[in-house]
Order: sequence, then C-alpha cells, then structure tokens
Amino acid sequence: MTQPSSLHRRHLLRHCARAAAWALPGCAGLAVARTAQASVAGAPRPAERALAFNHLHTLERLSPLVYARASSYLTPALQTLNHFLRDHYTGEVGVMDPHLFDLLHQVQGTLGGRAARASAFEVISGYRCPATNSHLKQTRGGGVAQRSLHMDGRAIDVRLPGVPLAELRDAALALKAGGVGYYPRDGFVHLDTGRVRAW
Repeated sequence: MTQPSSLHRRHLLRHCARAAAWALPGCAGLAVARTAQASVAGAPRPAERALAFNHLHTLERLSPLVYARASSYLTPALQTLNHFLRDHYTGEVGVMDPHLFDLLHQVQGTLGGRAARASAFEVISGYRCPATNSHLKQTRGGGVAQRSLHMDGRAIDVRLPGVPLAELRDAALALKAGGVGYYPRDGFVHLDTGRVRAW
C-alpha cells in the first residue's frame, strides 16, 4: 500500500481543520484549525493518541482519553480537555493547543515504561485567563511571565508520579519541541509549544 503524497496529506489536513473549525463555536474552532494545519508535517503519528490527567487543584481525574487519531484531532475530546484544564481560579475555559497534548504524549513515549506505569500526568496549571495571570505575576513575581503562554492555552505545568522531575525535564528537552521550565522546588515541569528554550 503506497503512502499518500505530502500534497495529499496537506489537503486532508486542511479538510480536518475546517471540520474542527465548524465543530467548535466562534474563534475557538479557528484556533484548533490553525493548530491542526501545523500538525501535518513530520513523522507518522500513532493510530490513536490518548492522555490521562489528575488535577491537583480541582481534584478531578480524567481517565485515558483518546484525543486524536492519526492526523485528526477529535473535537469532543478536545472540548473535554479544554474544560478539564480550565483556569482553576476563575473557572474560565480556554482553548488548549492540541500540539501541547501531542507534546505530552511524546514525552511519555520518550520515558517508556516508567511513564506507562504512572499513566496520568498530575496537573498544576493549564489554561490561565489574563486576570489570573496578572494576579499571579503581582504575587509571585519572577515565576510568572507577563505574556504567559498559559493564557493562549499553549502551556501546562505537570509532573508524573514515579518519574523523577529531572527525567521528565530531560525527556521534554530531548524533543526540542517547545519551552521547558524546571521547577524542582515547586515540584513541576513547565511545557509549552512556544519557541525552543529552557530555564
């Protein structure tokens, strides 16, 4: 069976992106569409991609949820993830970048067996509305960026039980897929889909 050409893949992705844009209300759908368009390049994706989370602030748990199949993101799953990763201070729901979920999935794959045993990421912070970010900036100073990618749904602070924090950081750094912040005192690693950098 021959592999589809890159032109065919781009056409297919544009079609999936339009479908996602229509499925979600307003600009939220457009955000998903833009992200989906960017995701076609690179290596083949697993047939299904799933993630599980435990939120340390809301105490909610999310069993392994399939959020994507091949190059298509699943709109209902993305909506569930958007709500789960809402601003836990205000309850405001943002639109998370699906690439962030792919990044987490790749990190687990890089870690191998240890990550599989832990299975669920523990979430410290996902989406952050501008008001929350401003408040945290004033009260926590250097630990919060003025224009944080959390406000764009492009960042998450996590840890993985049973996996040393430094190993989680190193797995993320090895991917060279975005920003990686290491906060051993606070017990989490920051991951984002911005430019490649580390601190």
